[in-house]
Amino acid sequence: MNKSRRAGTDYDKKSETRHPQPLMRHSENPSQKLFNESTATSASSTVESSISGRFNIAGRLHYWWSLFVAGALLVILGIPVLLISWLVGKPELVYPWALFGGRNWLRLSGMKVSVKGTEFLDPKQTYVFIANHRSYLDTATLFVYTGRRIGLLAKKELLKVPILGYGMGFVNIMAIDRSNRERAFETTTAATERIRSGISFGVFAEGTRSKPGQFLPFKKGAFYMAVQAGVPIVPVAIKNTDVLMGKGTGQSKPGTIEFVLLPPVATAGLSSDEDVQALVEQIHTTIARELRVAESK
Repeated sequence: MNKSRRAGTDYDKKSETRHPQPLMRHSENPSQKLFNESTATSASSTVESSISGRFNIAGRLHYWWSLFVAGALLVILGIPVLLISWLVGKPELVYPWALFGGRNWLRLSGMKVSVKGTEFLDPKQTYVFIANHRSYLDTATLFVYTGRRIGLLAKKELLKVPILGYGMGFVNIMAIDRSNRERAFETTTAATERIRSGISFGVFAEGTRSKPGQFLPFKKGAFYMAVQAGVPIVPVAIKNTDVLMGKGTGQSKPGTIEFVLLPPVATAGLSSDEDVQALVEQIHTTIARELRVAESK
C-alpha cells in the first residue's frame, strides 16, 4: 500500500469492509439505455472534440514518449528479471517487478492514479474485478491498483509483444482468443480454476477498447467465471483514460486517472443462464452510472 501512495495514489481513508450486494434482477437491460441515451451523444462529441480535433504535436510526442518508456522498462527490467527467475527456478520473483514496472510506466508517462472504494473490499476475499476499457492505460491501472495480487484476461495479440508476451504467464495474465469460441472457453475454464485457488482476476468484459465516450455491451465469460467459482464481482469504473490516451487518437497527455472500486455483488447461489444475464445487466448498469457522473462534469 505504501508503494501505491508513493506513486501518487489517493486512497480513501475509510477502512470499513462492506458485504457483497445481492444480485438485483431487471426485466430489461437498462444500462445501455442509461448510458447511450443520456450521455453517449454529448459525452462522445465533447470528449472526441477535446482529444481528436486538429493535429496536436505535443500530444503525439507524449504518446510516443509513453510507448518508448514502456519498451525501455520491458528491456531494462523485463529481460534481467525473467532471466534470473528462470535461472533460479523462482517464477514468483517476476510479480513484484511487474507491479513496479506498471506503476512506473504510468508515473513516467505523467499519470497519477486516484483510487476510491477500497473500503468495500475484504482483504481475505477472492474477487473478479470487471472494468470498462477505453485506453492502453487501463490494463496497467487495473493490474497495479486493486490493492491485491490479481491475474488478468488479456487479448491474445499481447503474446506477440517481445518480452511482455513471454512474461505474461509468470504473473497470471492469460491470453484469450475471443475469435475462437472453443479456445476462449478453455482459457476462461483455466482462469476459473485459478480463481478457485484464491487468485483474484481482472477482466475487461467489453472484450476490446471502446472509443472515447463510449461503453460497449459486456461479454458473459467473466460472469460465468465468477458464478462457477462462487466469488463476488467488483464493478470497476476507470475514468478519464479516454481523455488521456484515447483509442485511435494517437495522442496522450499527462493527467489523473480515477480508479473507482464499487461495492461487490455476490454470486453465491447463482447458476442458471438467467442468473448470469441478470448479473451482466446489473454490473453494466452500475459501471455506466458511475461513468455518467464523470462524463457529466
